[in-house]
Amino acid sequence: MAEHYTLNRAGEGPNYDWENDHTFVKVSSEQSGGAYTLMEDNLKATFALGLHRHDTHAETFYVLEGEIDFYVDGDWHRCGAGATLHVPPGVPHACRVAHGEPARMLMIFQPSGFDLFLAELATMTEADFADEAKMAALNAKYDIVQLGPVPVHPDDKD
Repeated sequence: MAEHYTLNRAGEGPNYDWENDHTFVKVSSEQSGGAYTLMEDNLKATFALGLHRHDTHAETFYVLEGEIDFYVDGDWHRCGAGATLHVPPGVPHACRVAHGEPARMLMIFQPSGFDLFLAELATMTEADFADEAKMAALNAKYDIVQLGPVPVHPDDKD
């Protein structure tokens, strides 16, 4: 474990601003001694994350603001402020903002490493993102198994 404490106030910590979300790393892999990564994820109105799983990592989500639709192991769950969802290793999951409105959540990735994935993504070019082999290698390095797009939500049928 780290020998010194760390403090990140609102809007502080390494941050990654993508097209669909803005993530702040609150506790890094280094700071937790490899135990976990804690992130604040500010999901923009267009946010959706396709179906995937992690074979050796667990993810825990705590909704701070707004509503987020989580697809977990074949079922949809609408989660509002105060809801906690824990996804063990090997369980397929996806998510999107509900109602096309922004939301905010805390994410714990255990063991750590997701912050390192974000740091690598931040250095990539458009050509890198278009390179399927490069993306597959990066996903494999960080225990991300892509399974497909976001499944159809019941609200979207008809």
